Amino acid sequence: MSKRIAATAALVLLLAACGPKGPTPEEQAAAARAAIEAQANKSLELYRTLLAEESWELAAPIGREIVDKYPQTAAAREVAKTLEDATTRGEAIAETRRLQQLWLYQSGEESGGWQNVATLHSADRDRNARVRLVLRKHTDWGTSVYLFGSGKDFECRGTCKLPAKVDGEARTFTAYLPETGEPAMFIRGEKAFLDTLGKARRIEIEVTEKDRKPRTLLFEVGGFDPARWPDAKKPASR
Repeated sequence: MSKRIAATAALVLLLAACGPKGPTPEEQAAAARAAIEAQANKSLELYRTLLAEESWELAAPIGREIVDKYPQTAAAREVAKTLEDATTRGEAIAETRRLQQLWLYQSGEESGGWQNVATLHSADRDRNARVRLVLRKHTDWGTSVYLFGSGKDFECRGTCKLPAKVDGEARTFTAYLPETGEPAMFIRGEKAFLDTLGKARRIEIEVTEKDRKPRTLLFEVGGFDPARWPDAKKPASR
């Protein structure tokens, strides 16, 4: 019996020696590289499509993933030629969208008339300290620009001068308090202010409120859309 077992074992060894050999380390490495290239090329096709569609904000993250995840591939080398431009364009689109979303547009009846209002909060971390910049068109009162306070009345005797900066350039705005007594301060020269706002990205205005030290309010106005703030007209009656 032992001779038969020994013979069987010898036959198994002989057949194993004659059988096909497994892949060599070089072949395994080549297969791994091919698999990585295939994965990178799949992402590359999506990246190319997004570039062609000028969807920069979507293309940039895909491109960064290719470069970071598959750095040694032909796909990564191709992406590297356009990634910086796609990233810059994508960031610009995202910033424009962020600025647009800061504005709130509303329309409705007010004191017997109809008004269209565009509102932007100051960029204070403390939400309770924020002041609103309000652009208003009213069928009876015309166009107004004013700051609406956060619960503290503004200090301004008669007509006051407000130190300001528009995109870093020093300016001065003239303001006054309404006779109605609400915590608001109106800007004189509405047309000039609106012309300035329409070309600016940032407007800083220094104000003084009762029981507070003077502070500078930052308004990121770059996302203002005048098309969403039309002249006020009473809607046709139904």
